[in-house]
Amino acid sequence: MRPIRPTLAAASIAAVLALTATACGPSEDNAGDKPSVPASQPADPNLTIPEDLKDRLKEHGIDLDKWRNGEWKNWDRDKWLREAKDFVNPIIEDLWDPDRMRDADTPPEKPVDNDISGDEGVTDPTPAPVNAQAVKAPYHANAAEAGKVFFDGPQGSMVCSATVVKDPANPGKSNLVWTAGHCVHAGKEGGWYRNIAFVPSYNNGAKATADLEQTPKEEIAPYGVWWGDWAQTSEQWISQGAATGGQGAPYDFAVIHVTPEKGGTGKSLEETVGSALPVEFNAPAVPKIATMTATGYPAAPPFDGQKMFQCGDKPGRLSLKAEEPTMYRIGCTMTGGSSGGGWVAQGQDGKPALVSNTSIGPVTAGWLAGPRLGKEAEGVYSAVSKKFAGR
Repeated sequence: MRPIRPTLAAASIAAVLALTATACGPSEDNAGDKPSVPASQPADPNLTIPEDLKDRLKEHGIDLDKWRNGEWKNWDRDKWLREAKDFVNPIIEDLWDPDRMRDADTPPEKPVDNDISGDEGVTDPTPAPVNAQAVKAPYHANAAEAGKVFFDGPQGSMVCSATVVKDPANPGKSNLVWTAGHCVHAGKEGGWYRNIAFVPSYNNGAKATADLEQTPKEEIAPYGVWWGDWAQTSEQWISQGAATGGQGAPYDFAVIHVTPEKGGTGKSLEETVGSALPVEFNAPAVPKIATMTATGYPAAPPFDGQKMFQCGDKPGRLSLKAEEPTMYRIGCTMTGGSSGGGWVAQGQDGKPALVSNTSIGPVTAGWLAGPRLGKEAEGVYSAVSKKFAGR
């Protein structure tokens, strides 16, 4: 979630917004500066790299062995790939160990006023805060589709939330994960983040943070670590998205195709976790939706990112710009780290479906807003599905 900070009054709500990325902020100990593997250790020859990935790396002058041995930390502008076709994410086995996953966090932000309602009828009144409720453990029994996304950026290791969704091209065998655009790509001022991985049912037993230091990886990531072998977000997010000003927020969504870090059992992600949500691109209008439930792993205080929470509320509308899609908004006290987490409501068929994801909210954490999924979102989703059809 990227908090909204209102400033001077203006004619439109967009003029009084400034966003700061906190839902996927750096860890306090800058874990991104830690060596991923010893400099003398060669790349694992057993990890198969697709030829097209090798070719894309070569085109940008990237040596795979050097990349795995720390070159990925080079955030020079000519090394930070940003175009949609340039996504690369070679697996670095065991990079995301329990300590590194636990340290990927969001630092606290300075509190500011969060009341930005009153956009002459376009934006509904600011919703009352809804206290986030801890999801009952084990998480797999109550929210099997939910998990955490880990990734590296110039400021260190970062974290978001995400959801396993169905794949039309591979019924019952989906490897698709839905999250926010700003959890995979920095927007107009940067490029694709690196070492993107998804952990379903992270800390499945809801263990206390103090106990996690002694908890084996098999319990922290009981369904494995799944690396993104492809990610796609909207062209609007790539061209407009920014940490300030609210640009790109109505298009702040992404789909990641994942593969198991160590080869797995041959089962898909959906088969492994036993569930995947359909995605609704024509959800009922706001007045017809009784409630939406947002799920995530909030990391900024008073939360620590190690446990799963949910908020349920009747949605309202939030318009950033008249010419852009109106966003959903609900009351919720979840903080940074919940970005990308799925919003579930009844679809047109009356069954639960993913209808949005957490994108922005105020530093004071009284509400969340997410994009309404339309043609652009459906295009991203369909493109990733078709790319891996039959695979």
